[in-house]
Amino acid sequence: MRAIVFHKIGAPLTLETVPDPSPKGSEVVLKVCNCGICGSDLHVASLPPGLPPRTVMGHEFSGEIVAVGPEAKDKWKEGDRVCALPYIGCGKCEACLAGDGVRCGRIKSTGLGQIPGAYSEFVLAGSNELVRLPPNVNFQQGALVEPLSVGLHAVNQAELKRGENVLIIGAGPVGLVTALWARFFGARHVVVSEKAPGRRDLAAKFGATGVVDPSKESAATGFQKIAGAPPDVVFECVGVPGIIQQCVQNVRPRGRIVVVGVCAQPDTILPLLAIVKELRLEFVLGYRRQDFQFCLDMMSAGRIDPMPMVTGVTGLAGFPAEFEALKKPEQQCKILLDPWKN
Repeated sequence: MRAIVFHKIGAPLTLETVPDPSPKGSEVVLKVCNCGICGSDLHVASLPPGLPPRTVMGHEFSGEIVAVGPEAKDKWKEGDRVCALPYIGCGKCEACLAGDGVRCGRIKSTGLGQIPGAYSEFVLAGSNELVRLPPNVNFQQGALVEPLSVGLHAVNQAELKRGENVLIIGAGPVGLVTALWARFFGARHVVVSEKAPGRRDLAAKFGATGVVDPSKESAATGFQKIAGAPPDVVFECVGVPGIIQQCVQNVRPRGRIVVVGVCAQPDTILPLLAIVKELRLEFVLGYRRQDFQFCLDMMSAGRIDPMPMVTGVTGLAGFPAEFEALKKPEQQCKILLDPWKN
């Protein structure tokens, strides 16, 4: 099959022919219909320690089952339309049975060097990690379930209360879906701080009641103008050094900071200010299976629409260039791969 291959930090991704996946036990093989480019993929392709050479990335995917392992035939069949949590767990431990497979001690991650990812024509998935797409949810929407679930999990972990005011740092896909869920669950003001003008424009479509251009004024100043008080909750959705300390400065006393952005570099904070303010600082990872199902249910019911974040769809041939362009985005937000697009 054709796939996009990572070689080393700083080197462009390449389109190559790699072995087709084959299901064993409870595994299945999906024909990849769509896969999103994730900010964490951009980070690991650019910053140490990187990924093992010849890694195929891609973990935000949807597709159609084309092969079923012998232990999964009672649950799934060829032609089923699905998305999948991007790992394969043991399926038997307490974490897996609770839908929290990311905590499985035998987990194998998709697209990070263990299982080849979905920047490809076909991808291996675990039958226990599949979630069926409703009939009125298409494959592009299905590929957005993973980032939607990241935002949903973050807002849930923040224990957001109706009427609270929220500041979101960064209007990439994760920042946008965090804004969506914050408004969904009753935040009064949702202010998004973002440098890229195209992404600031998108923020309003995802529930933002105001936007701040940090190149012109600080997030704290802009938020105060809009909401009249410091934020109750700050979501850090960028993942670069220095942002957590900014959040400590921005949030109100006894407020909460939720770190969603993936930072792969050392960072420092000044604990004294956080102590004086008695802040709660929480780091979040991923999602649970129940989050995937809730996102699909809300899309199927027409209660959320993540599609405005999709600013382009590319085939395999154009993928490396689109990937590089997203490292310094202008108008782009979420780029989807369609491996079968010419």
